[in-house]
Amino acid sequence: MARKPENNNRLDDAARAGWLYYVAGRTQDEIAAIMGISRQSAQRLVSLAMAERLIKVRLDHPIAACLEAAARLKDRYELKYADVVPSDPGSASTTVGIAEAGAAEIERWLKSADPVVLAIGTGRTLKATIDQLSPMDCPQHRIVSLTGNIRLDGSAAYYNVIFSMADVVNARHFPMPLPVLVSSPEEREVLHKQSLVKIALELGARADAVFVGVGELGAEAPLCEDGFLAREEMAGLMAAGAAGEICGWMFDHDGSLLTGSINERVASIPLPPRDRASVIGIAKGRRKYEALRAALRGGIINGLITDESTAEYLLKA
Repeated sequence: MARKPENNNRLDDAARAGWLYYVAGRTQDEIAAIMGISRQSAQRLVSLAMAERLIKVRLDHPIAACLEAAARLKDRYELKYADVVPSDPGSASTTVGIAEAGAAEIERWLKSADPVVLAIGTGRTLKATIDQLSPMDCPQHRIVSLTGNIRLDGSAAYYNVIFSMADVVNARHFPMPLPVLVSSPEEREVLHKQSLVKIALELGARADAVFVGVGELGAEAPLCEDGFLAREEMAGLMAAGAAGEICGWMFDHDGSLLTGSINERVASIPLPPRDRASVIGIAKGRRKYEALRAALRGGIINGLITDESTAEYLLKA
């Protein structure tokens, strides 16, 4: 316990060195002089700041190829918004790059002086995106979760992000106190009549901006991995023509919601009308190709944040 203050002081020094290097643009020699330390110590502190994720770097330089791809995606799929980030062939991460871009776009909405209703989905990509947000004070806004916060067995849904967002954004947050999937359409009808649920449903219908992940299907899909759907059920849905899912809502290869299927048990808030709201999907990678293509074809989403490789596929598909 006696070493804890020393550790905190070192992180304070790392944060200061990181700020001087990445924000103020100082060299390591200048940092050493300012902080009264050796150049080697300054270098180690800058490295520590990055290793401890005290510094979050965003690329502001407009890359021509990415801008061109974004413009073509907007034209091809009649999108309200598109952002394409560089692909990293050496990374297996499904969130690097797009999480930072997603956070920047969420922050742009939250900086509005006028009240905004922002709806947020769930999943690994959204969780990584929220982790990139800077602390913000915007009590004029309301933020609602589109999906339930619990599983059928009552345990917490690990990747539901509304509570993570509440830790960094000072606004009114409205969780969805339901499972993602319920046992029957009749149970959903009863639950949706509950007063707390009705508040979330009404807010979701009036959302100005929506940020969602786009889920692929298959035995290794998040709905199966996270225990929401049995693999046998997943196989049946794919045999029936399902191509992807957003907040649990299943859609086919033309981007139409499946009828007479698991969608009758989805307790998530329906997406608001796309002619009024910006519904932005954040996803990249080969596993997402078919789901993204279908969601764009059907107009389920009218905004997209992705990477160059995925954009190239979507433009050639």
